[in-house]
Amino acid sequence: MTTLPMIALIIGCALVTFIPRVLPFIFVRRIQLPDVVLKWLSYIPVCILTALVVENAILKTEQTLHIEWTVILALIPTLVTALWTKSLAITVVVGVVTMGLIRFFL
Repeated sequence: MTTLPMIALIIGCALVTFIPRVLPFIFVRRIQLPDVVLKWLSYIPVCILTALVVENAILKTEQTLHIEWTVILALIPTLVTALWTKSLAITVVVGVVTMGLIRFFL
């Protein structure tokens, strides 16, 4: 059973999630950013992806670092696919399928 406060909470959470993602695009699309800023912004996706991959590939145990070889195995065909196709959709599908197969068989 849903109540009015619960519906208001869900709508509020949706707005808090939606506004910070959309508002910058609304403001930025009307102005011309300098080339230096555009070049700087182009590195953000690579930095985020690298942080996510390294976080999953190298795990910290009590005293040492542990390499998660299943992630490295999935990374190799995914990286080759990304460099070869330059397609985000195909790269994601290859990465997910590869990781799924590795987890299923290993």
